[in-house]
Amino acid sequence: MSLSWFSIIRLGLVQMCLGSIIVLMTSTLNRLMVVELSLPAVLPGFLVALHYGVQLSRPNWGYLADIGGHRTKWIFIGMAMLMLGALGATASIALFEVTFVGALSASVLAYILIGFGVGASGTSLLAMLASYTADHRRAAAAMMTWIMMIFGIAVTAVVVGQLLDPYSHGRLLAVVAGVCAVLMTLTCVALWRIERNLMPQRPPEPSQSIWIGVQEVWSEPAARAFTIFVLLSMIAYFMQELILEPFAGLVFGFSPGQTTSLSGVQNGGVFLGMICVGLLVSGFGIGRLAHWVVIGCVGSAMSLVAIAGAGVGWHPVPLMHCVAALGVFNGIFAVAAIGSMMSLAGQGRDGRTGTRMGLWGAAQAIAAAVGGLSGAAMVDVLRAFELSSAQAFGSVFLIEAVLFLYAASLTKHSIFAATAPARSMTGDEYV
Repeated sequence: MSLSWFSIIRLGLVQMCLGSIIVLMTSTLNRLMVVELSLPAVLPGFLVALHYGVQLSRPNWGYLADIGGHRTKWIFIGMAMLMLGALGATASIALFEVTFVGALSASVLAYILIGFGVGASGTSLLAMLASYTADHRRAAAAMMTWIMMIFGIAVTAVVVGQLLDPYSHGRLLAVVAGVCAVLMTLTCVALWRIERNLMPQRPPEPSQSIWIGVQEVWSEPAARAFTIFVLLSMIAYFMQELILEPFAGLVFGFSPGQTTSLSGVQNGGVFLGMICVGLLVSGFGIGRLAHWVVIGCVGSAMSLVAIAGAGVGWHPVPLMHCVAALGVFNGIFAVAAIGSMMSLAGQGRDGRTGTRMGLWGAAQAIAAAVGGLSGAAMVDVLRAFELSSAQAFGSVFLIEAVLFLYAASLTKHSIFAATAPARSMTGDEYV
């Protein structure tokens, strides 16, 4: 039996809760450390990178969920670790004014717990979607869960921002504790008996170690090729994250408000791209997910070339339009890649769905850490060689474009080779 639309929405609520906590740890606490506490920006950067590094444990969480057969248990355990880590990281903010060493030690432990929590809950949730979502629903399921996550991030950022004024350490801890309590309650309600009527899959032999499980998955040509695809495409996806707004400010003279609007335009494009793919593939059966992955990669590459060209005056298209196009194609790529991931996760050796999701999740975590830092570092290096800001930023955008194009070429070895055409939905499939 597959997941109903209602069950998919319930899992989307859990994904929303996960994103809501992460935005507080990677955005709100980051700002407090740098601005209110006057700490070096490298410190929160190190902590965020640490939580990505810990997510290399994702294959282990996926394997544990595979052999246990009850994925909701690991989703719940992961969310509990995430909430405890969030509370610890928040409490450490006030501790920095008392003892730097003690606060740093507490922060490191908290972000390690956050990384484990994201790995356990996120991997198990995706594995559950991959295991029990019907093929024709995967694009729409990916669209819904990720849009709900982005919605949760946006709402949490706005609400918490309003509740924190006037700021104090005590108010921060109270607000985060309240948010964690609400989100954990919502998680428990969303997960309640969701696996009860689902047909259990045959787990692998529990005597095998995680390393044997990972080696078995890595030996599968499609899984190995898709891992490399995820790594390269997500590095390209994240490379512009830290440099797009500085590019607009330095090259085009955008004000802080204008660069914020630019980011909003990009995110709006991502929403539009996600919705289009979900509706076209799952609603109308237009194209395979693999086709949309290629369209997303190639379109993102062309948009990055256009952004680079705008900086050096190659064409008259406004930067805002180029960034909007990048957002749309990024959204197409994201939903199609996630839907393809869900399709591929159940193919190959039986009982390794969670392990495959964990391996690909670890590749994505590496890409997120490497992509953002490498993009910013390359701009600094190129500017040190006396290239203009437009040339330095443009060169990095062109490198991203090449990575997207190369990633698109890898789909013939993984996604196209292993995914089947999607079918459109009939009336009784909306149950």
